[in-house]
Amino acid sequence: MTQTTSLPLYGYDELDRLMSLMTGDEKHGPAATSTLDALWVLYDRVLRISPGTVDSPARDRFLLSKGHGPMAYYAVLAARGFFDEELLAGFGSYDSPLGHHPDRLLVPGAEISSGSLGHGLPLAVGNVLGLRAQGLTDPRVWVLTGDAELDEGSNHEAIAYAGPAGLDQLHTVVIDNTSATYSRPGGIAARFEAAGWSARTVDGRDHEALYAAFTAPHPGRPHAVIARVAPKR
Repeated sequence: MTQTTSLPLYGYDELDRLMSLMTGDEKHGPAATSTLDALWVLYDRVLRISPGTVDSPARDRFLLSKGHGPMAYYAVLAARGFFDEELLAGFGSYDSPLGHHPDRLLVPGAEISSGSLGHGLPLAVGNVLGLRAQGLTDPRVWVLTGDAELDEGSNHEAIAYAGPAGLDQLHTVVIDNTSATYSRPGGIAARFEAAGWSARTVDGRDHEALYAAFTAPHPGRPHAVIARVAPKR
């Protein structure tokens, strides 16, 4: 998946245009747009990965667990030069690599195939353990989940394991757009903290707040950032 040609890079102000190129049914628009700002700050300022380093063992890994609304993910990948924006217009069509759920074998820069909720955090735990087994302690693993995904038992087990295991290479962004069926005593952050994680809750549209939370030190503990958003419509 290594990119060999140079593509133009776009800024945040171009994301709405890139998003508008993706049309058709089953877009899960609110699910996608609620992730846009967090994805942008990660790819623009935090993640150590580029089109030229997608195969490097030293790269950071980003896992989109919230894979049922990938439009913002595709727009950000196109903006950062992972693939040509011309692909966006074919979103969801039969012969397009950009499906309604991302396929890691088709989408340049995608680490996992996703869309069935609850897989991202367990896969991220496995990624960190695999990196440790190879002696790679510098690459960071990020996973983006939705608040409703935390109802999945697989995510509960991943959260419960990662804290006591001290997986400080592991980071998660939870997009809290109030779509979860059940409320949580003390809020989402309290759930992670009870399991031994570092956790911060921020405005999911505030880029500086997101960046500060993403880069906050958390020695010896995995880190969760809960990004509260009202979906753009």
